[in-house]
Amino acid sequence: MDVVEMSPPSFNVNRPVFNQETLDSYLHKRVKPKLSRSTKLLRYFRCSSKRAKSILFRFVPILEWLPKYPVKEYILGDIISGLSTAMMQLPQSLAYAILAAVPPVFGLYSSVFPVLLYTIFGTSRHVSIGTFAVISLMVGTVVVRLTPDQMFHVTSMNTTNHTEFHEARDAQRVKIAAATALLSGIMQLCLGLIRFGFVVVYLAEPVVRGFTTAAALHVFSSQLKYFLGIQTKRFGGPLSAINTFIAVCTNIKRSNIPSVILGAVCIVFLLVVKEINVRCKHKLPVPIPVELILVIITTGVSAGMNLHENYEVNIVGHIPSGLKAPVLPDFSLLSEIFTECIAIAIVGFSMTISMAKIFAMKHGYRVDGNQELIALGICNTFGSFFQTFPVTTSMSRSLVQETTGGKTEIAGAISAAVVLVILVSFGFLFECLPQTVLAAIVMVNLKGVLKQFQDIPFLWRICKIEFALWIVAFASSFILGLDFGLLVAVLFAIITVIYRTQSPKSAMLGQIPNTDIYLDIDAYEEVQEVPGVKIFQSSASLYFANVDMYVNTLHKKTEIEPAAILLAKKRLEEKAKKSARLAERKSILKWGNRNIPSEAAKQKAVAEEVPNEAIQNGASNVLNIVESDANHKLTAFIKSAADTHALILDFSSVSFIDSVGTKMLKMIIKEYGNIGINVFIAGCSECIVKDLTRLKFFDESIPRSLLFHSVHDAVLHYQELASLRGDSSTEMSF
Repeated sequence: MDVVEMSPPSFNVNRPVFNQETLDSYLHKRVKPKLSRSTKLLRYFRCSSKRAKSILFRFVPILEWLPKYPVKEYILGDIISGLSTAMMQLPQSLAYAILAAVPPVFGLYSSVFPVLLYTIFGTSRHVSIGTFAVISLMVGTVVVRLTPDQMFHVTSMNTTNHTEFHEARDAQRVKIAAATALLSGIMQLCLGLIRFGFVVVYLAEPVVRGFTTAAALHVFSSQLKYFLGIQTKRFGGPLSAINTFIAVCTNIKRSNIPSVILGAVCIVFLLVVKEINVRCKHKLPVPIPVELILVIITTGVSAGMNLHENYEVNIVGHIPSGLKAPVLPDFSLLSEIFTECIAIAIVGFSMTISMAKIFAMKHGYRVDGNQELIALGICNTFGSFFQTFPVTTSMSRSLVQETTGGKTEIAGAISAAVVLVILVSFGFLFECLPQTVLAAIVMVNLKGVLKQFQDIPFLWRICKIEFALWIVAFASSFILGLDFGLLVAVLFAIITVIYRTQSPKSAMLGQIPNTDIYLDIDAYEEVQEVPGVKIFQSSASLYFANVDMYVNTLHKKTEIEPAAILLAKKRLEEKAKKSARLAERKSILKWGNRNIPSEAAKQKAVAEEVPNEAIQNGASNVLNIVESDANHKLTAFIKSAADTHALILDFSSVSFIDSVGTKMLKMIIKEYGNIGINVFIAGCSECIVKDLTRLKFFDESIPRSLLFHSVHDAVLHYQELASLRGDSSTEMSF
């Protein structure tokens, strides 16, 4: 690359770079006059037809896009996409209801009412709202914790019909699941109304992926007993996945062989057909609805061969047709499920917004995080009155809805309508469906999530902190449970943010000859340090948490520590005075009883005993004394200070500064000034200048003239000052 020679601009040494009058005039032209608080409040609460329409469209997005819906262009794609998604949603709803520890029919309820509500209030055109494995498992953990099987054993012993035991248990568990949906929905709704959607940015992608991977292992272990056809206790809380796996291994001898064979065949069938869907996706008009086909075939085989009676294969059981009347959730349960609902609300929102942003970027539209919170809150809150459990976005169904040609939320509404028709008219047909088939469907759908283990070597190579985030999120969620694990992962993520602010990148800058470009001296060979000038750059903002780190790094990088130099200077002066007193005493003893010498004679005698340089001031003279003491670190500090006349602080990476940072900056200017080094600040943004002015940084001792637009301007200013002083050591070609 050709280097362009630059001539130095005309520079007035006495002209302040940031003149107060000029700055105030400039800001006055750009900034609108401030309004009083009362005026702002009046404007905020002022109602007009235009403002009311805008608010209505923001909270009910369907009113804006539905009148503009291009029927001829979009309707066919939405119908095909809705039917394809419904074929996948039906078996998944039945399977994930078992994960939530409620009867399968409630999974169908959760795939109807929330989806219809999201069509009205949601902003993403491609996500598929409904049951999801991770959320269902979290709900199941809460349900089993509050209503374990042991609670109903006493009651069942007093009844002759074992069905009453299941009915009493399931009724209570449905109440808890509905209460969980209500409370988590209220939390999401409130967070959306106070515009708290930005909180998702603190759920880093490694945290979410590590958490979902651990959740996938929890789900997989919970399905083993259904796959093997055995009865084991359902565990919750810390070590639940490990305890579940141990319980399955302990009872594995009692496995139902027909269930195992049927489940294994289903897994192979699902994997093969899903692989065909992936390899032939460009040739197939729509993906093969393998899960629905499998459910229909296995239900027919189970009914024809009477697998439940003849081979003791566990089946779904009774699925009531029709819809139940709305029921008020049990508010007395809310206090007992509060903690878990926080985790469910956050995880559900993070799943939805992450998938929504992916599709929005791909198809070129915008999603509103706050409105997504409101939409999910409405889905869960009002869905709870129809005895649904919490819902969120399903990754697998969303991909199907998008790849099959879905254009708008109409596709989700069509899928909900299809599930509703099946629920009302044909739900009883799936009563003979073996539970091992549902377990196989869940296990195969975890394949994509379990592939996230491949993140480990990738993150190790690119970023150790993100690797640590993934590992901590996974380990804590797997060992402590999903709720406490997520809390630990988020706290650890916050700690890493603090660590990064406490460990910023810093460098000493030098100039590429004949340019105004300044780069890290250690990183580029062609960069040369400006004689007599130290240029320090740090990526840290200056606030109370890292001011000490900034100062220590500055001393280390510049190899100049003013306090140590001043201490050495003080010791030199004390040593010189001591030597002078000793020489004076010697001279008195020498003269004895002779005539008392004159004052000039005394000074001459003292001078013979004390070196001339020992009574002079300056870092270069302190160096001689320190070198004799063999203090190499201090020697380097003083040597660097002797060769340095200016220090430039590059503030181009500083985004904010507080009062503590301002005091620290004043201290730096004062300390370096005490050893004869002028401090300049370069590259301040407009907001930093405003903060410094507001914090009363500038005064008689610190004028605005030490601020410069760029590092190059500060270097030119120093060179002109040096040339006026006649300091030839600082001359450099620009």
